Amino acid sequence: MKQQMHPLAQLARKAVEGYVNGRRVVEPAELVPEMKERAGVFVSLKKHGQLRGCIGTFEPTQPNVAEEIIQNAISSATGDPRFSPVKPGELNELEYSVDVLTLPEPVDDKSRLDPKKYGVIVEAGWRRGLLLPDLEGVDTAVYQIDICRQKGGISPDEPVQLYRFEVKRYK
Repeated sequence: MKQQMHPLAQLARKAVEGYVNGRRVVEPAELVPEMKERAGVFVSLKKHGQLRGCIGTFEPTQPNVAEEIIQNAISSATGDPRFSPVKPGELNELEYSVDVLTLPEPVDDKSRLDPKKYGVIVEAGWRRGLLLPDLEGVDTAVYQIDICRQKGGISPDEPVQLYRFEVKRYK
C-alpha cells in the first residue's frame, strides 16, 4: 500500500505535473503551517530509485515555503543541468522529496559536521557547493566536503569556509 504523501510533497508533485503537462505554474491552495514559513527548500525527484532532478535554494528567495517549493519543483523537473527535462510520460514514475532547510551556520572545523544529521555548504569566494544530509553512500564529513568542492569547482587544496544546516524531509 502506498504511503500518503505529505502536503509539501503533494505541492511539489502538483507543480511539476502542472508545468510539464501545460506550462502552468500552480498556485498553492490551503497553506499548512510548514508552508507559511520562509526557508530554503530543495526538491528532489527520483525515478525507479535513481535521482532524476534536484534543485533548491539554501536561503529563502520567495515569500513562503509553498512558493519556494513550486519554483524549485519546476526547476528540478526542467532545469537540472545533469538531466533532460521531465517528459509527461514519466510523471507517474516520479517520487518526490522536499527538504526544508534551517539557516546555514558557519563551522570552524569538520569535526562539527555529521553527514547523517547536517547538510554542508563549502564556499571559496563566490564559488559554492552544497550537499544535503543523510544521502546514501555519503558516510563521512570528508567525503561530503569533497563532493561539495567538486560541485562548486573548488580545488582540494583551496581554503574554504564551511557551513552546516539541518533539514526536515517530507515525502
